[in-house]
Amino acid sequence: MATTTSSISTDNIIRIAPTKYIHVLDNNSNITRIEIGPATYIRREHEKIVAGPLDMIKLAPRTYCRIENPIVTGKDGKPVLTPFGEVKIRYGDSEVRTQENYPDPFPLYPGEVLSTKPEKFLIVNQNQAIRFVATRDFKDSEGQARNAGDEWVRVGPFTYVPRVEEEIVSYIDAVVIKPNTALKLRARKDMKDVNGVERKSGEEWLVYKTGAYLPQIHEEVVGPIKGVVLTDKKALRLRALKDFTDIYKIPRKAGEEWLVTNKLSQLHIKDVYEEIVGEVAATTLSNRQYTVVLDPFDPKLNMNRFGARELRKGEATFFLQPGESLENGVQSIEVLGEDEALLLRAREAFTDGKDQRLPGEKWMIRGPREYIPPTQVEIIEKRRSIPLDENEGIYVRNINTGEVRSIRGKTHLLESHEELWEKELPDVVEDLIAAQKTGSAYVAPQTDAKGNLVYAQKRPSANYKRDKTRVVTFRAPHNSAVQLYNFKTKESRVVFGPGLVMLEPDEQFTVIRLSGGKPKQENMITSLSLNLGPDFMTDVVILETSDHARLSVQLCYNWYFKFNKEDKADCTKLFNVKDFVGDACKSIASRVRGAASSVSFEDFHKNNAELIKFAVFGKKPDGTPKDELLFQTNNLCITSVDIQSVEPVDEKTRESLQKSVTLAIEIATKTQEMNATHVANKAQQESAAELAIQKLEDQTAAEAAKKNLLEKEAENASIASSGQAIADAKAKAEALLIKSKLFPKIHLLI
Repeated sequence: MATTTSSISTDNIIRIAPTKYIHVLDNNSNITRIEIGPATYIRREHEKIVAGPLDMIKLAPRTYCRIENPIVTGKDGKPVLTPFGEVKIRYGDSEVRTQENYPDPFPLYPGEVLSTKPEKFLIVNQNQAIRFVATRDFKDSEGQARNAGDEWVRVGPFTYVPRVEEEIVSYIDAVVIKPNTALKLRARKDMKDVNGVERKSGEEWLVYKTGAYLPQIHEEVVGPIKGVVLTDKKALRLRALKDFTDIYKIPRKAGEEWLVTNKLSQLHIKDVYEEIVGEVAATTLSNRQYTVVLDPFDPKLNMNRFGARELRKGEATFFLQPGESLENGVQSIEVLGEDEALLLRAREAFTDGKDQRLPGEKWMIRGPREYIPPTQVEIIEKRRSIPLDENEGIYVRNINTGEVRSIRGKTHLLESHEELWEKELPDVVEDLIAAQKTGSAYVAPQTDAKGNLVYAQKRPSANYKRDKTRVVTFRAPHNSAVQLYNFKTKESRVVFGPGLVMLEPDEQFTVIRLSGGKPKQENMITSLSLNLGPDFMTDVVILETSDHARLSVQLCYNWYFKFNKEDKADCTKLFNVKDFVGDACKSIASRVRGAASSVSFEDFHKNNAELIKFAVFGKKPDGTPKDELLFQTNNLCITSVDIQSVEPVDEKTRESLQKSVTLAIEIATKTQEMNATHVANKAQQESAAELAIQKLEDQTAAEAAKKNLLEKEAENASIASSGQAIADAKAKAEALLIKSKLFPKIHLLI
């Protein structure tokens, strides 16, 4: 025995502590058994330890665990064994073990699997619930029979102990319905809600009760619906999606629209069959305002009166019902002053006080007053008196007759049958008038690419816009004339400047287009006024002499119009010639060319001034040129011709003229030099003679002065000697006289 004991290896001795266990496999029987501690296990040769030592499962109070493939126990709680001595197992099944059923630690028998570690019981609060589905037929804790596949909800509060017959589908938290909100639900299948109302699958409804709400098993939470607070200034416009009865017990038809105001409810939550079209702001009218509502809603008929119009005056506040609209918004009462009036038109026949108005009839009401138009009246426009200065006017057309007249120099208020008429002018006239208004009427000469002088009309300012209803005015410059033609009377009138031209409705300006530049080109200068002169114009004339010398002569003409302002026919003649500048220059150029063609180049070069004057003005009976040239067609008078330059056109003629001019200059220069030398010599001789004469005269004067000096010196010497003798004698006499006076006194003293 001792030998046997000593032969046992320490590796085969397994000490199993309390609350521990091992699994031992018997290789002979191929059965695995369990050994539970506390114990000392000696492993035999045909045995094998397959698991352990392992801790037993300990369940605390109110905890559970889930065991897969649990063993079969008898009524005494002990494991049931198979005929082979193996513990019987319920394969594919599971078991929930709690601390109440297993207060002591327990091991896992071979084949058992711990699928869920020990966990605490699930505590479901008051506003929570659990959704279950039955995995097999059984009776729940409440004794209600459940079939496999059944679903149900268990509402808290409770402590949930898991069971193998049921499975948790989801946890449900109560949805809190806040004030001014509702909960929108949808039915998953046909059911009854908490109020016992039958619901069809897919049907939606609202729960309005404030607080926590736990959806039922077949209810789906769509989401919360916030309410809209309604005030005196805000309403809600709704549309029905289908036939239903709203929360206010009013039947609604699909597509119907209506308003919910604060008079019906302070708060509105949109129903599932309602659609919010939008919020409607209140329309407020003061005591000075009014409006016209189109297609007003009739509460009695519960529909809109389409085509009708309703006048609403302030003070008032209202909401526009669906289908209603404001014709022209909120309008102020028309307040008319003394110089104001309203032009009205009747929309339909009605009685206006004592007057019967027909459709389309127009009339006016004048101020001062206040006016609110009834629905039968349309305000066309508000008219104000137009004050006109003496030099201002407007064009007015009579709608009934079509007659247009101008009103000037007084305040005018258009009548009901009158309207302002716009006078159209040609573009060129518009430009010229605008140029005068903007101060760009004066044109500066410019030079083109070839060096020719051109006159470019400046365009007026683009910002200037003429009021076409105002009488067209034009300031005629000083010493000018403006012609106006009346197409209605077929008469013309001429206005002389300085003065203001005011155009009648049927009148148009006579546009003057004159030639300009050198040589003259047509339509270079455009104007509305004709300058009466005196003025001048310059032209370049190409002529040819009898010996075929071609010359370019630049001439300047002084001119003026010679007419009688009192003679209407004489005044009209001023505008008979379309382009008096071009016509006069062409006529004078023809005369000059004719005169030059009959003389040679040399004669023309010597006598061009006299020749041209005779050609232009003609001869008097005494053979002298006439004083002026008068064009009878338009009374244009040429008073003088000035030759500014004469230049040959041909190169050979220019060279010949240059040589002759150079030779003439040399001859004149030499002559001037000889004359200057002769004059200088003569002046030199005269100067020498005058110098000699002057010297003789100076010598004579010097000798005379010397003689006079000697005479004076002699005279002075004689005067000096006689004076000295006289002085000596006087001194001796005075001395003797003194002695004679002093001698008696001295004698007495002695």
